[in-house]
Amino acid sequence: MAVRIRLTRVGATKRPSYRVVAIDKHRARDGRALEILGFYDPLTDPATVKLDAERIQAWISKGAQPSETVVKLLRQAEKGPPADAARPQTAEKPKPARARKPKQVPEIATEEPAATDSAGAEDAEPAKAEA
Repeated sequence: MAVRIRLTRVGATKRPSYRVVAIDKHRARDGRALEILGFYDPLTDPATVKLDAERIQAWISKGAQPSETVVKLLRQAEKGPPADAARPQTAEKPKPARARKPKQVPEIATEEPAATDSAGAEDAEPAKAEA
């Protein structure tokens, strides 16, 4: 039986994470694995890589072939986390909310009410007489 050490996808839609597994070469990508050897989460910053190096070396000594991606992850795990990851990261300050412009409400033209004094009443009578 030809055994490969490769990634199998787990996680939700648009949120991938992977398991490093020993699996028969002819099985599907997400098929039943012989053994789970670690995991890889590319969405964290920096990416989380946790591998059982002893078990991986045991499988390789038995003839298992690691995929290119697993070889890269092994090298990354041997180096350890980058120097930036050792520093505690401070949370970014949230940006202040933008001030919104108030909505422009169209002004409705209103007629002035008729004057209540006697001068306004006199002006209204001649207009009726002329018409």
